[in-house]
Amino acid sequence: MRVLFVHPGPLMYSEIYLRLEPLGMERVAAAVRAAGHQVQILDLQIFTHRDFYRLVESWRPHALGFSLNYLANVPEVLALAEGARSLLKDSLLFAGGHSASFVAPELLKHSEALDCVLRGEGESATPALLEAWGGCNLAKVAGVINRDGDGPAPRLLEDLDRFFPARDLARRRRKYFIGVLDPCASIEFTRGCPWDCSFCSAWTFYGRSYRKASAPAIAEDMRSIAEPNVFIVDDVAFIHPEHGFEIGRELEKRKVKKSYYLETRADVLCRNREVFEYWRQLGLEYMFLGPEAIDEQGLKLHRKRSSPDVNLKALEVAREIGVTVAVNLIADPSWDERQFEVVRQWALEIPEVVHITVATPYPGTETWLTESRKLTTLDYRLFDIQHAVLPTRLPLHRFYQELVKSQAVINRKHLGWRGLKDVTRLAAGLAIKGQTNFLRMLWKFNSVYNADRQYADHLREARYLMRPPSFHISGRPPGESLYIHNPRVRAEDQSEQPANGRHARTSPPSGTLREPIEQSDT
Repeated sequence: MRVLFVHPGPLMYSEIYLRLEPLGMERVAAAVRAAGHQVQILDLQIFTHRDFYRLVESWRPHALGFSLNYLANVPEVLALAEGARSLLKDSLLFAGGHSASFVAPELLKHSEALDCVLRGEGESATPALLEAWGGCNLAKVAGVINRDGDGPAPRLLEDLDRFFPARDLARRRRKYFIGVLDPCASIEFTRGCPWDCSFCSAWTFYGRSYRKASAPAIAEDMRSIAEPNVFIVDDVAFIHPEHGFEIGRELEKRKVKKSYYLETRADVLCRNREVFEYWRQLGLEYMFLGPEAIDEQGLKLHRKRSSPDVNLKALEVAREIGVTVAVNLIADPSWDERQFEVVRQWALEIPEVVHITVATPYPGTETWLTESRKLTTLDYRLFDIQHAVLPTRLPLHRFYQELVKSQAVINRKHLGWRGLKDVTRLAAGLAIKGQTNFLRMLWKFNSVYNADRQYADHLREARYLMRPPSFHISGRPPGESLYIHNPRVRAEDQSEQPANGRHARTSPPSGTLREPIEQSDT
């Protein structure tokens, strides 16, 4: 079969700060190609809708799969599916990905063009879906949601070493970057997160499991990457330091030298300092930390299981190691001018880069069940952590003015006269090499982060609206009620489960950390 995978266009923040390769889609494409199918990838972060329709008409794929990792891309994907259906009457059209997993039934109600939605990880499910399509028996595929009956519950991939990303299918790879790491590839060491932050759906997607690829496989994958820079996409890097050391030794054996960017938690950095020092020697340049709040109350609200002291200690550790840090803070809709000013002053007092996102209850998170009754909009496009979808204490336009002002003040901290010299040198060096992604980013800030634009986004007519949850709670929901994957169920047990996905608790798949690691509130 000819199979086309499509990644939708960029979101607001990815117009400026980053454009990452569609790593998950590349892994699924590798699995489908291994099953004997012809595969192409089209990334609309780089290509246009015109390119999409031109390829659909010329190649005539038998199956067309859309990646829906981000909720804000739902309207675009639904529109593309409808357009493709008019050209591909008999082809299989489906969607999958992180966000699609949490809103699968709604997607099918929105559009007759989609035949089904795949929930959960796609490497095993997608080849099975293509095989089932020939026999018209989709309901037997684990993770499938369709109009004729749902398949068994999604299954976790047993072996993360099994499929290297099909990076050769992603064209114009020099368009991928993150900040000054231009160009930049992506790689995956682990999957899942054992923490349970209330605003996050990473742990609910993976059932709070945590799996690791083997160090030799990771090193071989890294060696195959042509780009000089690599973003490690793990939700929390080096939870188990021994794994980080093992990967590093395998890279040294192969003489792999790259510049790295990773994400981790403040408490993990403090607890496992030695592995981050080691990776600094290997080429670690940048690190993203998500303290989310600067006070105890905010940390408890997000259930970060950390403290302001630990967060400040982590920044000190990173400075001592010599790694440049970017931190994220979550702006609460209840903030007024005084609270924005407090955050601005805090951000100006530290040397690190500070980003501000907006508190957003996403399907799959605990806050979706506790906060969504307050939603002021159900427009998918506004669920991008850059728009306020909950009631704001300030008038909405004023809230955006304070938000943009804060981002601009923080941005100027690094683009002032002292910082401009370094930025100009970096941009010039990249331009000499033909890389202009970072340079273009510098000039787009004011046109993208604009209070008038963000406010006007709320006034657009919305064709597709989200469906709020059928019930709300005031306390904490049971974690398993939010899971996409339940790691307590073995793959062989799932194959015997009825189509509604109900199952008993048994042992986890191989390589899965069943319970969260020991955590501390400090």
